[in-house]
Amino acid sequence: MSSLAATESTEPVLCSNCPAICCQLKVLLLPGDDVPEHYIDIDEHGMEILGKLDDGWCVALDRDNMCCSMYERRPFVCREFAMGETDCRDERANWRRIAISLQP
Repeated sequence: MSSLAATESTEPVLCSNCPAICCQLKVLLLPGDDVPEHYIDIDEHGMEILGKLDDGWCVALDRDNMCCSMYERRPFVCREFAMGETDCRDERANWRRIAISLQP
């Protein structure tokens, strides 16, 4: 078993032991979201989304602390992406599968 797979099976699912995987997902903004304008982008379908930097990370990610810089104003989609719930676990497992497949 690889060290990444072993880590997943022994560590509890906590944001503090995650490389902010959810901050790489596309976030569609919904009516009522109070995201600062400079964080908003438009996708290929003309929908408002949370912007990303050239490397694919969310523009609101505080990279020094690996946490959301606008946590209190984060969009509904981010609020619903709950730590340890099914979506979170699925994304972590997918990330680990990709990371393992890239190991030499």
